Amino acid sequence: MGPSSISGAVAPVLGTPEEPKPKNAAEAAKAFESLLIAQMLREAHSADDEDSTGSTMLDVANQQFAKMLSDKGGFGLSKLVARGLNGETK
Repeated sequence: MGPSSISGAVAPVLGTPEEPKPKNAAEAAKAFESLLIAQMLREAHSADDEDSTGSTMLDVANQQFAKMLSDKGGFGLSKLVARGLNGETK
């Protein structure tokens, strides 16, 4: 299996060719929240009995949906994480 193959696993949100590594705390916090949302969606669908192709496609869709949610504010965690990374207390 080559690096461009998606049949085994889906690349994580951080550091993929489409998404460069975060440049600041706010971008890192959004990426973290997106990853968290994607994991929650993955767990919600883990009981489904799908073939590996369907599962891979669902993972890709979940990651894109999670990124979109995070970009639009998500659960509000990214703002809290960014403040913490920047050393802000309030």
